[in-house]
Amino acid sequence: MPVNFRRVLQGLMILSFSILAACASEEVILESKSSGVPVRVDLTGLWNARADSNVALVPDTEGLQGAIVINERMNRSRRQRNQSGSSVQMFLEFGGSLKLIQTNYSLFISYDRSIVEEYTFGENRVVSIGPIEARRVSGWQGDKFVVETLDDSGTILFEAWYLASAGATLVRDIRIAKGDTETYRYKQFFDLQ
Repeated sequence: MPVNFRRVLQGLMILSFSILAACASEEVILESKSSGVPVRVDLTGLWNARADSNVALVPDTEGLQGAIVINERMNRSRRQRNQSGSSVQMFLEFGGSLKLIQTNYSLFISYDRSIVEEYTFGENRVVSIGPIEARRVSGWQGDKFVVETLDDSGTILFEAWYLASAGATLVRDIRIAKGDTETYRYKQFFDLQ
């Protein structure tokens, strides 16, 4: 019985692709957030970080290294923060004083009057810092404004902004996770000026 070389080759290619697909890591998909602003929720204001002499340590795993100082502007450049496989921390900013301006469609956050980030409610797009790209979704989940940024290594930066203490305190919940492993978590508290 003659062997059809073309069929054998096609069969081997299909088998190879099936094996590769089975071995590939599960793709992370970010869920879109609501673009509708909750009634009576306005994050607008001038906010000062509460005094905190602690340093939030970032463990030396999956490229997250060194320390992030919460109560002052980071001295390392964005390039220095991306010296490993995970680039999501390049999209993480800190400031001692924040100015938030909320419109019907977006939120502007000014960190120490030097860096301004703009988030459109309900956005789902690719964002970049120089050659570094990541997928970002932002919008509302209940009374919280949520931003999720996913880099090409599968690491997610999660930020939730919400009001506490009858609107006198702004809370920022920050998490960095890869898969089911949370590698960094910190909450910042800001008081209205």
